[in-house]
Amino acid sequence: MKILVVDDDRRIVKTTCDILRIKGYEAVAAYSGEEGVALVKTDLPDCVLMDIKMPGINGVEALKQMKQIAPALPVILVSAYAADDLMEEAKRAGVYAILSKPLNFPMILSFLSLLRKEESILVVDDDPDFCKTLKEILSRHGFKVETETEAHSVMEHLDKNYNLAIILLDLKLGEADGVEVLKDIHAKYPGKPVVLMTGYRQVMGGSIEQARQIGAYTCLYKPFETEELFRLIEEIRLDKLKNMLVEP
Repeated sequence: MKILVVDDDRRIVKTTCDILRIKGYEAVAAYSGEEGVALVKTDLPDCVLMDIKMPGINGVEALKQMKQIAPALPVILVSAYAADDLMEEAKRAGVYAILSKPLNFPMILSFLSLLRKEESILVVDDDPDFCKTLKEILSRHGFKVETETEAHSVMEHLDKNYNLAIILLDLKLGEADGVEVLKDIHAKYPGKPVVLMTGYRQVMGGSIEQARQIGAYTCLYKPFETEELFRLIEEIRLDKLKNMLVEP
């Protein structure tokens, strides 16, 4: 992954780039908003870390120009101090987060790890062919995917791999009840996004409502379009990414 670091303070740029490179990222330096925008035009990065207060165009103006070039580009603004009006302007322009200096690098690195899609998706369905097909589709789009056909093994999966990002859970798992599996998941991992799946929309209406009350994220009805699934996964990822950058 390529991370663009933009700051007029060369020491901060060097330190930030050094840390990113040690962690395996490609770090690109820019020392003004204008230079940062030019690099986004010519060599699009995967993420931008940028100071707000800089000579020439400030970070908010550079953010706006970057978003015109690449609307989906994650841009994080950083400042030791920033006026409220600038911060509001940045939020309206689509900034991912505004962080204070010095940077919380563990938080930034966790964010970048998720941005790189290192976390896995767990598909839980008693149909092995459905699991295999969905795994192939998601894997082709860069996701790590695990599958499970036995309801009683779901919690073991989670205990072994807490970094599972999303669970796609069928409501009808042979003799097992997907709602009961959902209860177990939320009891132990209450923040884990669980997306229900079912091919029995009418029959499972009561179970779907019960699952929503427990905390299911939403329900997909089989057969669903892959684009709908990708949109949903991206929505969950974006929510989690932004929540990871909330400072205490």
